[in-house]
Amino acid sequence: MTRKPANGDRRPSLRLCERNSFSKPMQNRRGRSFVIIGGRLEHSPSLGTYESPVSSKAPSVPQFKTVAIIGVGLIGGSIGLAIRARHLAERVIGIGQRQTSLDRAVSVGAIDEGTTDLAAGVREAELIVICTPVELIVDLVLQTAAACPQGAIITDAGSTKARIVAEVEKLNLPNEVRFVGSHPLAGSEKTGPEHAKANLLENRVVVVTGGAPPCEPAERRVCQFWESLGANVVRMSPDQHDEAVAYTSHLTHLVASLLAAATPEDFLPVAASGWEDTTRVAAGDVQLWQQIVDSNRSHILKAVGNFERLLNSLRVALETGDDATLVKLLEEGKSRRDIVGS
Repeated sequence: MTRKPANGDRRPSLRLCERNSFSKPMQNRRGRSFVIIGGRLEHSPSLGTYESPVSSKAPSVPQFKTVAIIGVGLIGGSIGLAIRARHLAERVIGIGQRQTSLDRAVSVGAIDEGTTDLAAGVREAELIVICTPVELIVDLVLQTAAACPQGAIITDAGSTKARIVAEVEKLNLPNEVRFVGSHPLAGSEKTGPEHAKANLLENRVVVVTGGAPPCEPAERRVCQFWESLGANVVRMSPDQHDEAVAYTSHLTHLVASLLAAATPEDFLPVAASGWEDTTRVAAGDVQLWQQIVDSNRSHILKAVGNFERLLNSLRVALETGDDATLVKLLEEGKSRRDIVGS
């Protein structure tokens, strides 16, 4: 087990998305608040400042004695950095398959110590965060539940939720261990702990999809954990989550990849910031994205169908010189983008 040296401490319709006592009114980067009202994304300038039950300042007493992170890459590393920067745990243990990667995580301060032995790594952990490819999460939940303390809470950072939560519900986890599904909507096309950032989740949305089986105290604690890292928590069912991210994340990645693939290589020397910004996510890990798409295929197909209809409208407008339709399509896109801000 590698230890940190002591002196080194340093949308489609979201009509079914419900806000509750854990969630914050969200703000775009221009400072305008918005909430989900009657199936529409509405500006809410009168909401004012939301007082989270969790202080944005580092607590004087850690929330956890030990937090374990399984998969200390970009997301897991960023979670570890944020936990340590905000003093939310006395100890952060990283668990992975390659000791060299864990050593890098220790060197950048993402974890206090690292091990390739899962059972040893979770033995004293009150909270375990699984940050691995989606196809591994269910098996890791089972292995973790068999080795962690009684009453421990397991959550994850998986990009899809319905299949994971449904399969975990069938496991009958032992020792009052609870699983609560989560998805931090933050990341990068880069990978590895060396690209982790302590502020990656600040003012970013984390979707919490409920427990398997449902357990309100565990769900509350997971929501408060993410808020303690600076995130805005939104509660959704697993299927609602998967439908939403099919449009906002998965289709986005696929379109970016196809746009990059459709650009002739001879034209790349004149590709400027617009092309670079639009295709940035296409540089992501191909195998990881294949797993994500495979786990959310039905919702992605619906999103692709909607996109195809719009693309066909654009083609017809261009072929017929229908400037009114062209302007309408451009204005609708601008309107949706302006809601999010820059």
